[in-house]
Amino acid sequence: MARFVFKLPDIGEGISEAEIVTWHVAIGDRVEEDQQLADMMTDKATVEMESPVSGVVIELAGEAGDQVAIGAALVVIETDGAIEEVFEAETPGVQDVAETPPPPETRSPVDAGAQVVGVGEVTPSPVVELSSTASRSSPEKQQERVLASPAVRGRAADLGIDLAGVKTDSDRVRHADLDAYLRYGSAQGYTAPTAARTRPDEAVKVIGMRRRIAENMAASKRAIPHFTYVDEIDVTALEAMRGDLNANRGARPKLTLLALLIVAICRTIPDFPMLNARYDDEAGVVTRHGAVHLGMATQTDAGLMVPVIRDAQDRNVWQLANEITRLAEAARTGKASSSELSGSTLTVTSLGALGGIATTPVINRPEVAILGPNKIVERPVFRGDEIVRAKLMNLSISCDHRVVDGWDAASFVQGLKRYLETPVLLFAD
Repeated sequence: MARFVFKLPDIGEGISEAEIVTWHVAIGDRVEEDQQLADMMTDKATVEMESPVSGVVIELAGEAGDQVAIGAALVVIETDGAIEEVFEAETPGVQDVAETPPPPETRSPVDAGAQVVGVGEVTPSPVVELSSTASRSSPEKQQERVLASPAVRGRAADLGIDLAGVKTDSDRVRHADLDAYLRYGSAQGYTAPTAARTRPDEAVKVIGMRRRIAENMAASKRAIPHFTYVDEIDVTALEAMRGDLNANRGARPKLTLLALLIVAICRTIPDFPMLNARYDDEAGVVTRHGAVHLGMATQTDAGLMVPVIRDAQDRNVWQLANEITRLAEAARTGKASSSELSGSTLTVTSLGALGGIATTPVINRPEVAILGPNKIVERPVFRGDEIVRAKLMNLSISCDHRVVDGWDAASFVQGLKRYLETPVLLFAD
């Protein structure tokens, strides 16, 4: 027998350690060459580590959530060889993918008459013998024989009332009969429905993407003096134009508000270079970027990810719509590369139709600003002496007060407002 010590290779991103996200093997498992051993997280990507040899796993470096230094032993595998040797990969030879949650555990079907009482625990349920008479007169079957409308049946089920016990003067139970039962039914043995069941306490280890998000958000709030400015924008004309463009788009992708907002950002940002910037606070250097590499905050099953639209200023509205769809799908399916998840100079975050009146988004450090469009609502507004119906949206911006002054943030939003309220300017030279 020989022992292969598989050391964590240099993944090529200038990192000193990586986090164990998921083990795909356990001690005692037989593995084959090129079989996946573990998922290791670097920044916002997961690297799949594969076995260089076949054999039996005898040691693992730690548990999910532990950090492993580059060059440290990750897995020890016992092989059929004659000598002991250490395996060190010169290149990882693996695929970078966005963090995705592990697949749900496959369980064998539970036999009839068994009751699940906890994760991985199955205990037999007590067996109760019923007489044929009791079986025939079960509450469910009695309820089926009572005449009542679906609405009455649904209400009775919600209240926990057996329709067979409700008195009625007609051939069927009506809502009035349920009301009478609720008023006087306690004398007939009526019991109010029980409160909703509470879930047991659950300890969830914060690892992988969730830990990265927690660390980044804590560092951002700890290091950056945030301020947020909110202004109201009338998007009635913008929404009408978007509807016309979508109605005549042909084979082109459907336009969302985000694509039009990005065009407005790219047209406004040249006058406000301090907002399209990254601040290295350790070096004391602010880099004002000429190109707009726009981060697009995207909710995934693994957590919040920020794919980046490169050189957004060089794309037309239809190209932006294509890139928005492609990157969002890549992030949600775990196919976004690490290069597509880094290097943004300004970020937009939105909850879409779920959005509220206003948000105070947290800056995506080391950027210095983040924009948050909120939900569009219809409200009456004055236009001269007339009251008309308008579509209004609040636009939030959070900025790093060390780099951006309040006047600059407000002026930038006013510039966006000009384009969004007069949308023909988005397409004017």
